[in-house]
Amino acid sequence: VLQKWVNREISNFDYLIQLNTMAGRTYNDLAQYPVFPWILRDYTSEELDLNNPAVFRDLSKPIGVVNEKNAKTVKEKYENFEDPLGIIDKFHYGTHYSNAAGVMHYLIRVEPFTTLHIQLQSGRFDCADRQFHSIPATWQALMDNPNDVKELIPEFFYFPEFLENQNGFNLGQLQISREVVNDVVLPKWAHSPEDFIYKHRKALESEYVSAHLHEWIDLIFGYKQRGPAAVEALNVFYYCTYEGAVDLDALTDEKERKALEGMINNFGQTPCQL
Repeated sequence: VLQKWVNREISNFDYLIQLNTMAGRTYNDLAQYPVFPWILRDYTSEELDLNNPAVFRDLSKPIGVVNEKNAKTVKEKYENFEDPLGIIDKFHYGTHYSNAAGVMHYLIRVEPFTTLHIQLQSGRFDCADRQFHSIPATWQALMDNPNDVKELIPEFFYFPEFLENQNGFNLGQLQISREVVNDVVLPKWAHSPEDFIYKHRKALESEYVSAHLHEWIDLIFGYKQRGPAAVEALNVFYYCTYEGAVDLDALTDEKERKALEGMINNFGQTPCQL
């Protein structure tokens, strides 16, 4: 697969899907859903110029520190963390770039994710301000908040329907602007959900992304996923998210096991290292 990708016999999209599959990610498990990168950082221009490197996100950095300002906070958090019991290793992020709640967050307008979201929120929609209501606002929140590290899901590159509230769900109103949450607000350069998907997919297959995609793959699937390289790249997550970090079979206490399983399921899981 790698050779095919290098020879440009398969697209960047196909390559990412294959890597996700090999690393144990599947559409059948929300806790291990395929993970795709944010690739753009320009969500405000009238036109999207894919020949300009400045419109792309820096793929060599974890999403939590794409904004240079956050790097210091993240670094300090890691350096100052000390678990008195010595069980929990130091980490940069207490959240994860891919988890069940994140998948439901993005896909809230389409079933079965709507129902799953309502179940997760004890029988109702989460408050409107926490809903996925705007792509530019979601990106801005990532830039402002080092604790928000959600990457994307494959649907952002092929499935325009998830950006529309075709079922007419009542998702509430934003607190400050009183704006009703309905279809997802798109970047200015996208004239419709289909147009967004078309341009976003084009961006994924662009020359810039083809030249830098391997840097992101190193962080998620490769050698910067754990160990000293991960520390240096500011890419260490909570210990429970890593494959093999916890031996569930060795836990004799049923309660403790259940709690840990719940945490692993809800918290997010790092793909198997390829």
